Formats: sequence, structure tokens, C-alpha cells
Amino acid sequence: MSPTLTIRDATTADLERINEIYNWTIIDNYVSFDIEPWDREKRQAWWDSRPEELDVLVAEIDGRIVGVTYSSFYRPKPAYRSSAETTIVLDVDHLRAGIGSALLGALMDRLRERGFHRAVAIVSLPNEASIALHHKLGYRTVGTISEVGHKLGRHWDTTILEADLS
Repeated sequence: MSPTLTIRDATTADLERINEIYNWTIIDNYVSFDIEPWDREKRQAWWDSRPEELDVLVAEIDGRIVGVTYSSFYRPKPAYRSSAETTIVLDVDHLRAGIGSALLGALMDRLRERGFHRAVAIVSLPNEASIALHHKLGYRTVGTISEVGHKLGRHWDTTILEADLS
């Protein structure tokens, strides 16, 4: 019997597992520009401060969360409210299995339903797999910011991608 993938809205009961998945991108990794792992209190504060028009979705395989994606407002100024930044992180043991496409695709569908006009993703480089995932879902690369983040003793570039949601 093949495993069953389920995508659903996250709940507060998922926050500890979301941290487990997210925190691998922080330690000894440049995928996230966070420096310190998130604890339960920081994740709870993040959850509690999220506006209701923004979503957090998780992917489960046979009841175990293996990925998380969420939307944020692209920038805080009101004129940007029609654009959402998207973030996706998968469990390190479930990369390149098609989960990312299903999970981020579901978030993009939700953003369309909510009337967002643009989705923006910011990806640290190099990260060919993430770029390919975003391109597969209709994002296009619009630019690179060189050496914008400093972590692990060096500077890292990021690339900005956008998708038309209209």
C-alpha cells in the first residue's frame, strides 16, 4: 500500500513539528537566514500574530507532517497587501518526492481564492531544487540580490521569483 499524502490547514497542535522541520534549515544551513532555532514560544507568538487572511498549510504522509508552507504579506505597507510572500520547507527526509509541488500548489490556490494578485518567493542561492519547484508552479525569476545575507562565515545571494495569481 502506497503512502497517502494529505494537505490541510495547520493547527496549534502542529507547531512543534513545524519547528522540527523548519529548524533544520537554520543550523549549518543557508536556506533560512535565521541564526537561532525557533523554540515553541517563538513559534506560538508567530502563530498568534498572523492575520486570518494568511494561511499555514501542512503536508502529511500517513498522519506525520512532512512539510509546511505559509503566506506572509510581501511588505508591511498597505499598498503591498495584494502580494503575498510564500515560504515552503520540507522534512529533510522527504525532499524531491513531489510533496513540494502539491503543498506549494495548494497554497497558491488558496491565495488565488483570497484574491491575491502576486506571489513572491525569495530563495537563497545556490538552491536549484527550490528554483525548479517554483518555476514548475509558474513563478519566474525576476532578479538576484548579491551577498544580501551573512551566515556561516560568508555572504549569500538571494533570488526573487514572482507568480501571477490573477
